[in-house]
Amino acid sequence: MNASATLPGEFLAAVERLIPSERLFDDPLSTLAFGTDASFYRLIPKLVVRVESEAEVIDLLKLAQGARIPVTFRAAGTSLSGQAISDSVLIVLGDNWNGRELRNGGEQIRLQPGVIGANANAILAPLQRKIGPDPASINAAKIGGILANNSSGMCCGTAQNSYQTLAGLRLVLADGTLVDNEDAASVAAFRQSHSELLDQLADLGRATRANTALAEKIRHKYRLKNTTGFSLNALIDFDDPLDILNHLMVGSEGTLGFISAVTYHTVPDHPHKASALVVFPDVETCCLAVPVLKQQPVSAVELLDRRSLRSVENKAGMPEWVKTLSANACALLIESRAASQTLLYEQINQIMTSIAHFPVEKQVDFSEDPAVYNQLWKIRKDTFPAVGAVRQTGTTVIIEDVTFPLERLAEGVNRLIQLFDKHAYHEAILFGHALEGNLHFVFTQGFDDPQQVARYEAFMQDVTQLVAVEFGGALKAEHGTGRNMAPFVELEWGPEAYELMWRIKRLLDPKGILNPDVVLSEDPQIHLKHLKPMPAADEIVDKCIECGFCEPVCPSNGLTLTPRQRIVVWRDIQARKRAGIDTTELERLYAYHGIETCAATGLCAQRCPVGINTGDLVRKLREEQAGHIRAANWLADHFSTAVQGMRFMLHVANGAHLMMGTRLLSKTSAALARASQGRVPHWTPAMPQPLQRLHMPKPADQDGRPRVVYLAACVSRAMGPAARDQEQEPLLDTTRALLEKAGYQVVFPDDLNNLCCGQPFASKGYAEQAERKRQETLDALLKASRGGLDPIYCDTSPCTLRLVQELSEPRLQVYDPVRFIRTHLLDKLDFEPQDSPIAVHVTCSTQHLGEAQALIDIARRCAKQVVVPEDIHCCGFAGDKGFTTPELNAHALRSLKEAVQVCEEGISTSRTCEIGLSQHGGIDYHGLVYLVNRNSRARAAAAVS
Repeated sequence: MNASATLPGEFLAAVERLIPSERLFDDPLSTLAFGTDASFYRLIPKLVVRVESEAEVIDLLKLAQGARIPVTFRAAGTSLSGQAISDSVLIVLGDNWNGRELRNGGEQIRLQPGVIGANANAILAPLQRKIGPDPASINAAKIGGILANNSSGMCCGTAQNSYQTLAGLRLVLADGTLVDNEDAASVAAFRQSHSELLDQLADLGRATRANTALAEKIRHKYRLKNTTGFSLNALIDFDDPLDILNHLMVGSEGTLGFISAVTYHTVPDHPHKASALVVFPDVETCCLAVPVLKQQPVSAVELLDRRSLRSVENKAGMPEWVKTLSANACALLIESRAASQTLLYEQINQIMTSIAHFPVEKQVDFSEDPAVYNQLWKIRKDTFPAVGAVRQTGTTVIIEDVTFPLERLAEGVNRLIQLFDKHAYHEAILFGHALEGNLHFVFTQGFDDPQQVARYEAFMQDVTQLVAVEFGGALKAEHGTGRNMAPFVELEWGPEAYELMWRIKRLLDPKGILNPDVVLSEDPQIHLKHLKPMPAADEIVDKCIECGFCEPVCPSNGLTLTPRQRIVVWRDIQARKRAGIDTTELERLYAYHGIETCAATGLCAQRCPVGINTGDLVRKLREEQAGHIRAANWLADHFSTAVQGMRFMLHVANGAHLMMGTRLLSKTSAALARASQGRVPHWTPAMPQPLQRLHMPKPADQDGRPRVVYLAACVSRAMGPAARDQEQEPLLDTTRALLEKAGYQVVFPDDLNNLCCGQPFASKGYAEQAERKRQETLDALLKASRGGLDPIYCDTSPCTLRLVQELSEPRLQVYDPVRFIRTHLLDKLDFEPQDSPIAVHVTCSTQHLGEAQALIDIARRCAKQVVVPEDIHCCGFAGDKGFTTPELNAHALRSLKEAVQVCEEGISTSRTCEIGLSQHGGIDYHGLVYLVNRNSRARAAAAVS
């Protein structure tokens, strides 16, 4: 291992005995990829260890303790203050930290640290409950980080954060000791083995409570939203030292121990909600309304200054009136939630009455209409990415969060704006959780020259003096102290409280191995060190802020690289090239980890705050490497021959299966696939049989039924069902039967066998050939649909997406199966749902087309129980990746079989995706139309209009 040069050999050898080699990373690409989190710092770890069990964590900590090797824990890496990176050993959570357990009818939930916050809420949603913390990163952030940072958000305030809703904790201390306060035997053993530690914690608690001035200071600090330093309120809120220990862990950022599981008291998730936007003429009036609203039944009140409103006023979908607001306007976005609609209306009336005496410049009244309140919240949510999208290449986006006492909020806002002007942060915007006096300010910053660093340092010195000293506020409200504010903890808390924090640190981590320089640091310049470079790489990805929001939906996450990591590494490669540094080894590794294993389906763009599709970069790199232009041109010109060739290869595979049997053919083809580096596809029992016949009858001249043009994708024209599939009718025949059942006359485009949407060419980097085939197909569809008079049904959702993206011909109406069934068939069919459960896979293209929920709703008409596996966003088959890079498909679907074990079949809208889903799910997956056709009948007197 490369790390042997920098980590002690004895320690490394012990780690290698403990952890399998495939979960140890010290190569230059992996360590670089894990050297970033969502902050503006970078530390390159010497060794990355992916842990899969509590026992591994315990043994690793014992090894690190013995060798005095610093370690850092990482969950999702969405931290904003530099607390999830390390230049020593980085311990990353693997797959097996996803346990969850509902208790007391959902009043409590036990979670392991690898559970994504939004997934915990999805489990609780049917019970109208949720976890208290609601950070903006909840769709990516994991429970371990949410608790370790005491993350909050728009609604939870100080009453529903992790500290206040903590019911139980299972943790591992720096010496490897495990204690679970919900396990009586564990508690008893810990009280005996660590009695001295508990006695010292109890003494600290008694001394703190007896120190009237210090105790009152602590109470004051936690009346505010505050995550600066350790949770000293544990020392005055509890007298049992184990309770003190558990609550000290909240917000400790991995510096006091490892959180192995947490039990939360959940909070109500009321089903009825409404939002309003009230724009006041100035900051003072706006902030005066906040204490009034704090006494009302509001769930969230978000402040947006004029700068933040201006940052989004030109974005698509924004109301025109945003541009007309006055220069000093300041808005409050207000939300109220209730258990019933009647109660909600009462609350709305009460809220608006309470602020009726304030002058208002513009008001959008409370609305329950999703279109209205989603637009209002879009204004708020788009502010942060709006700054990121317009920043200069090479700069980073910094988001700070501070708290002012509520009674001085207006003054605090104006003073911060003055500091923006003083230090020439003209692009800075201000917004925040007004009820808590918690303000976020966002600005762009370059760190590539000393003058820029000096400007940032001067600004931070002014901010810390203003917030912590002048106003007695909090320098970190919810983002954690990290490295960013570690030098300023004493400034905020004073020497007595600061020394108390150091005593806690030395008591629980006497050798200082847990996340050093985070929360507490003896280096007053630590916030100015290890600043992350953001070099230009490609305009497609230069706006990336490395937040990590994209990572949960990426099929290669945990196999090779995530979208964020692909960008991080590509940026570094480009910077090294400009500096004349050899990048041969990095580029060799990147060819597989960055390019070959990217599905390039673009789901990352849906999660990205600035809309980056990393797949676009990968396709561009593939295009630069594409060296078979003549072959691509030949295939484009002779596409029907290529389809015939595909059928022939499936005939050969089918014949080999008949002769060799399943086991021998699978073993042989796997060996051939490896030897050919993926050029020979890996055969599996889910491999389709060739389509035996292509039946496309000509339309009758006197047929009075309305027409639908059926575009059968190339895979539908070549691939039949798998030999083991219970559905043996070809997709074309089933689709035609369903359309005719609903009263349609089905027609096919001319020269169908030569038509292609272009996706096979685009995915390989042959953009010119892809666009040529796409345009040929669109021309044929325009003719077949009689100039757009007839709707067009495409049976494969990825092909539909390819055709409709940037569609410039307004006459064409191209539908994927879901949208066509939803808009043209549901009113013509009666459904009889089946008893047997059905699994649903929502393809990437269905998600891009905005039809995900519609697909699930249609399935629920057809089956009484519908299973949508959690955390399988993309199957990773990606056209032909399931054949050429089968490990990507296998990794993406590694949890599928367990998730669908109660189902006998699954449905989707992409034939190639269904191959991998069938293989790894252990059940037959086929097209949605099979399910709809089987469970529907033509409605009586259902004439198509």
